[in-house]
Amino acid sequence: MKDVIMQDWGSVNAATTKRTAGAFVRRAVLVGLMATGAFALSGCQTMMSPRAPTSAQGEMAEPVHKLMASASQRAFAKLEQPDGFWSSSVARINLPVLFAKTRGRTSPLRSPEFREKLQHLLNNLAEEGARKGGPLVIDSAKSVPVPNGTAILRGRPTAATTLLRQSVGPALVNAMIPAILEEMQANQDPTLGKAMASLSGVTMTDAAHALAIEADNAVWYEIGAAETEIRSNPASTNDAGLISALSTR
Repeated sequence: MKDVIMQDWGSVNAATTKRTAGAFVRRAVLVGLMATGAFALSGCQTMMSPRAPTSAQGEMAEPVHKLMASASQRAFAKLEQPDGFWSSSVARINLPVLFAKTRGRTSPLRSPEFREKLQHLLNNLAEEGARKGGPLVIDSAKSVPVPNGTAILRGRPTAATTLLRQSVGPALVNAMIPAILEEMQANQDPTLGKAMASLSGVTMTDAAHALAIEADNAVWYEIGAAETEIRSNPASTNDAGLISALSTR
């Protein structure tokens, strides 16, 4: 049976978001690493796991929590920087499908130059969403139920990210939407205003929601990449317990 490739959480059609060959190649590398049935999540699935009591944790839970937390901290530290999403090899956000609804021959969205400028702006606006959602993910990383830590440590390069994403569920998107909306409303760049004016029946809230879904996918790509890096170089964490767990697995 073929492994199930990681699907974009909440995307109406994940294929349509990968508009350029370059973007597809960048993400295909990480998607290949993340190929696992557990990572294929339904867009309408709700998986809100409460903070787990100690009794819910299995063997080797502590190093898994450390791995999740370290990967999450690295990812958010990178994404929250200026041009964090835009400069990432795995987390650059493609233009949401919503902005493909161009009408009229004079729409600025028909211009490749304008679309790239808008894409860059949206990537920058997503940074505020990451700042809002980061603490939620990092806190969850420290308390996710880990019934079989050994299996996670011996699993695929992004096994811990898979488990963490399942636990966080749609909470990250929900946390990012208001932050992104506020950032959009406060932004002075006329590019977004021109784009919105060319869309029929689309509100700023719709745009914030669409961007938050794309940002959610991008965040998990970045966390997965960070986990992969940590597994390949545990010493970079300076955590003796995690180094030992990853070295002896």
